[in-house]
Amino acid sequence: MRPVVVVGDAGLDVVARHSGPIAHGGDVRAKVTIEPGGAGANTAVWLAACGASPVLVARVGADSAGRQVHAELTSAGVQCAFAVDPDLATCCVVVLVDDDGQRSMLPDRGANARFSPADLDPGLLAGTGGHLHLSGYVLLDATSRPAGLAVLRAAHEAGWTTSVDPQAAVLIHSAEAFLEDVRGVDFLLPNADELLALTGSSEPASAKSLLSHVGVVVVTSGPDGATWVDEDELISVPAEVTECVDSTGAGDAFDAGFLAAWLDGASKRDALLGGVRAGSRAVGVVGAQPPR
Repeated sequence: MRPVVVVGDAGLDVVARHSGPIAHGGDVRAKVTIEPGGAGANTAVWLAACGASPVLVARVGADSAGRQVHAELTSAGVQCAFAVDPDLATCCVVVLVDDDGQRSMLPDRGANARFSPADLDPGLLAGTGGHLHLSGYVLLDATSRPAGLAVLRAAHEAGWTTSVDPQAAVLIHSAEAFLEDVRGVDFLLPNADELLALTGSSEPASAKSLLSHVGVVVVTSGPDGATWVDEDELISVPAEVTECVDSTGAGDAFDAGFLAAWLDGASKRDALLGGVRAGSRAVGVVGAQPPR
């Protein structure tokens, strides 16, 4: 499989699976665990689980959480190329998961917010034929956006293929600005909500309007499956029927399953199915990464 470098957040998730609605100002019993997380880290670990040998570029704090994240990822088969921030703490996200497995997140990007162009070792993009995957959180935060643009530019100059997951519809304040940032990317990987923010419609066919900026749009639609959209055709595959225990990281897992299959030479349909399989595995477990 071709080399793959992932750039994005790495941190810890505090996952609280609560029963019933949150009582503002009151108490709600919950099952609470601490899990490895961060969108970039999630995709990298799922890539490793799908047979790739990914490198993760991220920024962590000089704290026990950063050391734990490094150890967890290394044990999962991810090569960590981390910058260490001397001041800010490692990313931490509080994840509230309801009875239907749907998650709400309270993120603190911590050290990831100070990810800078200098944090990418140019040697990681040496040679031809590799692939760079960028988490959209890097572009959607003004403090790390210059680094996101720099790594995309470096990948393009090295002749690598690229992909971007927009990650968060609510953070896309200007569709035009975001699309300009990802101009020239080979794959844009939005979910239906992010597609709505970018085009005004959550229908996969609306992704055709994005092809003036990117090569291919791959849309995930939860229980409605996933769709490949390019200039020639729309190809859709159904979702797998599975119990949703925790939806955290399902999109990151889809990205990994899709990219691993595509990088291994799969057809468009088979690449979609690879993503769906990984996403379905992700919703069946607590936390955003495969169980160790």
